[in-house]
Amino acid sequence: MGEKGIIGVPTMGGMGSAFKDFGVGLIGGIAFLLAYQVFGGLGLIAAPLIAGSMIKGDRGKMISTMAGFMICALGALNMGGGGNGQDSGDM
Repeated sequence: MGEKGIIGVPTMGGMGSAFKDFGVGLIGGIAFLLAYQVFGGLGLIAAPLIAGSMIKGDRGKMISTMAGFMICALGALNMGGGGNGQDSGDM
């Protein structure tokens, strides 16, 4: 890890970089939502592929990777892995 510290004093350059990252994430999120709306149920697969291919480089790879991970993680939770919010009735 090439960084000297994890926490530091905010700088204009650092805030500009963070704002750029935020903007890229926002554009990726909008692309995801639009693709999900267009493709319906298949949107869970199509949306991250479209958003990930639209955003070039490592950021696009991150979007696709995290979307794939989240789909699997949420699927596991919904299939009884825990956290489904239903009361089993046991006391």
